[in-house]
Amino acid sequence: MKRILCLFVCLMAIAAANAAPPKDTILTGADQTALYLPLLKGKRVGMLVNPTSIIGRTPIVDSLKKRGVNITVIFGPEHGFRANAQAGEHVKDEIDPVTKIPVVSLYGRKRKPSKEDMAKIDVMIYDVQDVGCRFYTNINTMRDIMEVCAETGKPMIILDRPNPNAFIDGPILDMKYQTGIGRFPVPVTHGMTVGEFAKMVQGEGWMEHKDKLKLRVIPVKNYKHGMDYVLPIPPSPNLPTQQSVLLYPSTCLFEGIYLNHGRGTDWPFMVMGSPELKGIYSFSYTPRSIPGKAATPLFMGQECFGLDLREYDISEYRKKGKINIQWVMELYKAHPHKEKFFDSKLSNQMNTIESLIGVGEFRQQIIDGVSEADIRKTWAPGIAKYKVMRKKYQIYADLAQ
Repeated sequence: MKRILCLFVCLMAIAAANAAPPKDTILTGADQTALYLPLLKGKRVGMLVNPTSIIGRTPIVDSLKKRGVNITVIFGPEHGFRANAQAGEHVKDEIDPVTKIPVVSLYGRKRKPSKEDMAKIDVMIYDVQDVGCRFYTNINTMRDIMEVCAETGKPMIILDRPNPNAFIDGPILDMKYQTGIGRFPVPVTHGMTVGEFAKMVQGEGWMEHKDKLKLRVIPVKNYKHGMDYVLPIPPSPNLPTQQSVLLYPSTCLFEGIYLNHGRGTDWPFMVMGSPELKGIYSFSYTPRSIPGKAATPLFMGQECFGLDLREYDISEYRKKGKINIQWVMELYKAHPHKEKFFDSKLSNQMNTIESLIGVGEFRQQIIDGVSEADIRKTWAPGIAKYKVMRKKYQIYADLAQ
């Protein structure tokens, strides 16, 4: 009897594992293999992927290789193919130890594939989870890939994924502040998936040879902008939790401010502080060196005092659909040495507040104590025009519609 019961339990477990997902389950582009495997048959395939590139729970490279897809080159973005490099760190070419496929880094000595690289492939696949922010650099790499595909006549397939921060807010980037963390005239949060964003890049001519690009997007199934979507894999080493992902559009602004923003802790983008705020805030933490995430964080080894957003009610934040600039305003008012607050050189930051927020007046608005409502009024005309443009490239409806 025990053997029969054990066999029954095993059969039920196998049946559950193989059961089709509910009809309304969100399925990423990668999950829908029937839509793109025929496009890869008999082709040499290049793939721009990272650890978020999965089919179910299996890395897409491993899964497609088992299905007989001829993957000849893997291209790795910031943080590397296996996410073993910290933010901004140059990544070297290598042979992937798992699949033995050559990996060409696009965040090292070059930012786009060479003609020699492209000669090894017949079709390019882009499959990377994004977080919906202008300053999250994967969209820059995607544009570079689009350009080289257009130049070499190689078709590009984007396996789309949901945007966890699918709201529209922040000023439109003033292109005089264009940098490696901001290349497009869009708001801080652009409210698009990478598939939609790619269509906009091509349609608006934000790339070279746009008319030569053969672009195909495999859309997410059962998805609308604004749906809850918990990322199954952290999108980068310093966005380890859903809380950090959802706070990121707001707290990344602190990369241009003389405060530690959680680098060197287990809570990047969820805590922020400075030794100089002692006596003003009771919460404290001490940044340390964490190889692969933050080798030399600001205020390393010093006790920092400030904000703790680890338990912040993220559901209320999401309902507002706005980045939170109150934290910048609050900490500026609290800081005893205001002349240091926006000094990126003093904090050894790569980015300035202008390159992050995207406009020149924000710094002075905070210094002058301008209200949030009045700051937002300066953003409104640009956001309104952007929303009209965005509609041309939408694949998915907004949840409120």
